[in-house]
Amino acid sequence: MTDRLILKDEARQPRPIFAVGPQDWRGAIAGLPGIATSFAETSGFRGERGAVLVLPDDQGGIAGVLFGQGENADDPLAFGKLAGALPEGDYSIAQAPADVRLAVLGFALGAYRFERYRKHNGAKPRLVVPDGVDIAEVRRTVEAVTLTRDLVNTPANDLGPAEIEAAVRALAARFGAAVTVTTGDDLLAANFPMIHAVGRASPRAPRLIDLVWGDPAHPKVTLVGKGVVFDTGGLDIKPSSGMLLMKKDMGGAANALGLALMVMARDLPVRLRLLIPSVENAIDGTAFRPGDILASRKGLSVEIGNTDAEGRLILADALALADEEAPDLIIDFATLTGAARVALGPQLPPAYTDDETLAADLARHAAREADPSWRLPLWQPYMSMLDSPIADINNAPGSGFAGSITAALFLKRFVERATSWLHLDIYAWNPSSRPARPEGGEAQTIRALDALLAERFG
Repeated sequence: MTDRLILKDEARQPRPIFAVGPQDWRGAIAGLPGIATSFAETSGFRGERGAVLVLPDDQGGIAGVLFGQGENADDPLAFGKLAGALPEGDYSIAQAPADVRLAVLGFALGAYRFERYRKHNGAKPRLVVPDGVDIAEVRRTVEAVTLTRDLVNTPANDLGPAEIEAAVRALAARFGAAVTVTTGDDLLAANFPMIHAVGRASPRAPRLIDLVWGDPAHPKVTLVGKGVVFDTGGLDIKPSSGMLLMKKDMGGAANALGLALMVMARDLPVRLRLLIPSVENAIDGTAFRPGDILASRKGLSVEIGNTDAEGRLILADALALADEEAPDLIIDFATLTGAARVALGPQLPPAYTDDETLAADLARHAAREADPSWRLPLWQPYMSMLDSPIADINNAPGSGFAGSITAALFLKRFVERATSWLHLDIYAWNPSSRPARPEGGEAQTIRALDALLAERFG
């Protein structure tokens, strides 16, 4: 996707793109050959949102492109549609939308195709990056999103805990980070009992992947990502329809890895730590059961109300480890609950934090980067839903109420010392295609968080 963005001196006779609305499209192309205006009139172009019209010149070539913005250009990434709609060739922006940086980013993100198993041989138009837009910055973002999407799109037969570990090690080698991995029964000796319990039924050994990068004297930022490579639901087994997308249950790990790439590529002055508990929630005679009481790294006993609420168990052990060094900020990503999708849908991940400044900063950057999230409350009275008569806490309330909130409250019990903590209950998937956001795996919130971290620690 980064090769679809070029500098001005790399372009070969770029054709102009005019981002126009219903009122200004005629004036925008006044300098083109008369046939172009006549063609637009005859074609019925009216500047409606998302309309694309390739205009001819007098020799039968391309004089330019009209791209409709509609009355309200409310999608800054709408240029993503052009990446798949234009003929082969080079293009430049002659009349820009309101945010040209996000338009360029949208074009590059719209060029994404997952080609590990099937090649796409369509046209590959290139866009000249205008003056004032940092092409290196955009390419860094595109690379992180591509990595995230590729990982989420890869099916579980080709992406297990070992392959996630390999992806982390590859990134660590590139940026000079250190990686420690605790695998299989060593998890018990190292006091990660819940990661071990959730993953022990799979022939692919569970593990905790721990990457550290940066100067230890710098502010400590720790990212934690849920890495369940496939979720059957365990003994509380999902129906077949519920398993169809469970290759994406490691979407939290993919997003955390994408953000880690952005931080290290930016060379941000932080001590970065990335923790990924990675397991397959499978079923055999060693699988953990409903009603079991599990020990946790933090020392809390956990009654298992449902084996399909496994993501919070592995996150809890990883969060407890992260919290032990009292970092300045912990951010965890998890495809945690269906309740979050019921509440806010697939495009808008809930965000949870008690830090008012962090919440306001995230909302501001989410709006600026067109990378949305929505704050939901850590509503303390609902903590009683997690009560257990025989353990310190239950992992899954019996009622269906406030499922995303109670999951966040469960995780909160394992974070006490960090200065700030942010939990994101993401979907990591586009159920249908939109401009710059093709159907399939998706990076959610990492662009907004990259901007937030750069502002706070840069």
